[in-house]
Amino acid sequence: MGRLLVGLARDSADVRVVGAVEAPGHPRVGEDAGDVAGGSPIGVLIGDDAEAIVKPSHIVMDFTGAPEAALRHARIAADCGAALVVGTTGFDASQRAELTALASRTRSVVAANFSVGVTVLTELVTTAARLLDESFESEIVELHHHGKRDAPSGTALALGRAIAAGRGADFEHEAVLAREGMVGARTRHEIGIIALRAGDAVGDHTVIFGGLGERLELVHRAQSRDCLARGALRAARWIAGQPVGLYSMRDVLGL
Repeated sequence: MGRLLVGLARDSADVRVVGAVEAPGHPRVGEDAGDVAGGSPIGVLIGDDAEAIVKPSHIVMDFTGAPEAALRHARIAADCGAALVVGTTGFDASQRAELTALASRTRSVVAANFSVGVTVLTELVTTAARLLDESFESEIVELHHHGKRDAPSGTALALGRAIAAGRGADFEHEAVLAREGMVGARTRHEIGIIALRAGDAVGDHTVIFGGLGERLELVHRAQSRDCLARGALRAARWIAGQPVGLYSMRDVLGL
């Protein structure tokens, strides 16, 4: 994602990369971020100290995939007043609470998925859950590449919460994350989520509403990570002109 963001920003007239950060000890530290992204250099060397780079006028974009690193970058942004765009997932409850508190201190967009298509899917899922009666049972199946560290995906959890919101239900109480063994018959109000990991799949999400004699499926398939990077840059452009607050991709799209 870092390489994609640098490459897309290099080709954009209204976005400029002013800093790039890797973990201390990473072999790419000291190299030009443009070279690492593939293509022409941009005159920005990759560092290992975000605090030395970030200024109040900057927008910090975190796609580290490591909750601890994301929180560290959020603290830096909040302390100096820089805007923040976070696409990292896998936070536990206490980490999520800390991220929310930090992001609320500055201008922030936090999302489990920055794809415009997934954002619209989430809206459709909420609407479907509200319109369908209780005979329609909901399940979510997600597929990602074998290197993804958190399961289920942040997007799948967000879709589960969208179902719960449409029904006026408590997601934490209704969620069933996979099943194994003699679990008994499915209860009416479960929101099931199953995570698959295989190959280099970027990210597929299928939301199933299974009724009596019919089934509704809403599907999103990411064909490349470009959709995530383009959505993140769209969020960065948008958050630059917003007042202090924590926003979502719904806000970015005006939904």
